[in-house]
Amino acid sequence: MRAFILCLVLMSIVAMVTATQAQSDPAKSFKTNCTLCHSADGSGDSATGRALHAKDLRSDEVQKETDAALNEVITKGRGKMPAFGAKIKPDDIQKLVIYIRSLAKSSQH
Repeated sequence: MRAFILCLVLMSIVAMVTATQAQSDPAKSFKTNCTLCHSADGSGDSATGRALHAKDLRSDEVQKETDAALNEVITKGRGKMPAFGAKIKPDDIQKLVIYIRSLAKSSQH
């Protein structure tokens, strides 16, 4: 019985660590929260993205925004984009901003 309880405790710890890592990994956070509308490449060329006229995150229009402005849009939402401030921690939103910047660089290749 002790071994079973110890096993459950260890499995719970592993699950918590994995969940925390997924939240702090901007690529995973983007995939979980953003790809439905903005597509995996940030283009917005998904069925939902086209229907909602989601921004191409790689575009000059988005990329010229300041980090603070992108952070605010992710946190508070804008137009049809929902707010993610209650779901994603501020540090992780900042990592998402950096990730969004990298989408423009990767699309130039």
